[in-house]
Amino acid sequence: APELLSFDKPLEIEIQGYDLESLREASDEVVGRLRGSDRFADVESSVERGHPEVQIFFDQERAAALGLTVKQISDQVVGKLRGRVATRYSWRDRKIDVLVRLSEEERQSIDAVRELIVNPESERPVPLSSVAEIVVAEGPSEIRRSDQERVALIQANLAFGDLGAGVAEAEALLDGMQLPYGLSMRITGQSEEMEASFNSLWFALALAVFLVYLVMASQFESLLHPFVILFSIPLAAIGVALALRLTNTSLSVIVFIGLIMLAGIVVNNAIVLVDLINQLRQQGMERMSAIREAARLRLRPIMMTTLTTVLGLLPMALGLGEGAEMRTPMAVTVIGGLLTSTLLTLVVVPVMYSLLDRRPDVSAAASPSPTPVPDDAGVARLVQAG
Repeated sequence: APELLSFDKPLEIEIQGYDLESLREASDEVVGRLRGSDRFADVESSVERGHPEVQIFFDQERAAALGLTVKQISDQVVGKLRGRVATRYSWRDRKIDVLVRLSEEERQSIDAVRELIVNPESERPVPLSSVAEIVVAEGPSEIRRSDQERVALIQANLAFGDLGAGVAEAEALLDGMQLPYGLSMRITGQSEEMEASFNSLWFALALAVFLVYLVMASQFESLLHPFVILFSIPLAAIGVALALRLTNTSLSVIVFIGLIMLAGIVVNNAIVLVDLINQLRQQGMERMSAIREAARLRLRPIMMTTLTTVLGLLPMALGLGEGAEMRTPMAVTVIGGLLTSTLLTLVVVPVMYSLLDRRPDVSAAASPSPTPVPDDAGVARLVQAG
């Protein structure tokens, strides 16, 4: 059991079923298909050839006709071949078991086993061959179980490429393979753990974006402006994809952690930009003028904050020191997302703000309505009233 939990090799294929011979045939076919690809190396199967053994198949009806049960017969066979501890011999401070069984000449051949008497206490002796069939066959070297099912485990290393590409190629090689009745096959091991990790990280990323939206909605007292700011997160994803492509970095759990970090970092630039736009509009500036002025005033602070973060992560991205392969993907992810998000935020966020925010300007809303000009009759009444 512990071997199933220590993932020594990246790719593991698990075949479940009860029949050991069918498991062996299916595992041999899977091993042959994997070895035919140059991507996989050190392909091994847990189903190995066993050792010859004597197998006894009882005939229950014949045994019942002779007044015997299978348990009585098996107890006699075990007692005569393996022996039973009849007593213990005490010598000084030691207890020595006294094992009683047949002599070696009476149990060293198949014919001798067939002639074993299974009812020594009866008047008519019955040999084992009368109530059972004795054959020499090959037994399993081991029987592995997973989830209370017999399994054959095929393991393989990757000669090149990442685990995701290896799993995809393994699925393509095994597609269309006809398994014997009662068998099922699935890819487990590190690939299964990777899929579970990615699912949990997707949930963490969605929860992070939702919490960021809640905080911004409470601060801006608006549901529209936080939505505009969230457009900076997809812009960061573009930079992440480009950075991973340029550095030939595979998508991993560390990269996903960097994405979750970006969900809270890249919105800062958009927050300061939208906040200044709102302040300028509250002071009476027209919408488009406020957008242009805020972009001009916030350009330098946004560039400064982005450059400080990028330069701070640059040593980590360069992969300096031991264990850098674990830290470098996160730094590359954050740097790529920040750079593209900063450049595109100054263009996309103002455009989205101008398209989505259709509130009237404060100056237009606060200006008094023009006083109606009175006609001649109205002037005469004003003179009389005066």
